[in-house]
Amino acid sequence: MSHSLNIVCPACDTVNRVPDTRLGDRPVCGRCKQGLLAGRPVELTDHNFATQVGRSDLPVLLDCWADWCGPCKMMAPVFESAAEAWATQVRFAKLNTEVAQASAARLGIRSIPTLILFRGAKEVARQAGALDRSRLDAWLREALSGS
Repeated sequence: MSHSLNIVCPACDTVNRVPDTRLGDRPVCGRCKQGLLAGRPVELTDHNFATQVGRSDLPVLLDCWADWCGPCKMMAPVFESAAEAWATQVRFAKLNTEVAQASAARLGIRSIPTLILFRGAKEVARQAGALDRSRLDAWLREALSGS
């Protein structure tokens, strides 16, 4: 028996209900017709943070980063690659801590890059420092199984 999940549109922040059996069928937003599970990270701001993290039934993996951060730049392609692989299971999102300072402060970001996994709008795991793809996948699998 299937049930529906709330999936927040990465383009317009509209909450869409999608049957879990249809997640692999490239669902689109009912409002703007953009892909809901595009397989690339969503850019979060102070404005859309609460909706993207708080209204999503998919777990949200947040990468807190900044333009001046070398390890952040090294990890960016790894994070994007993982976003594509995990597209139907986890929403990947990026928060520029220099732009979204209020959200970064609320999250208590002290070092970057920092990864935070949210489930049901609650933080369930946190990892500071850059990870390669295999370590990112292993950390995410462990964090999801423990939440």
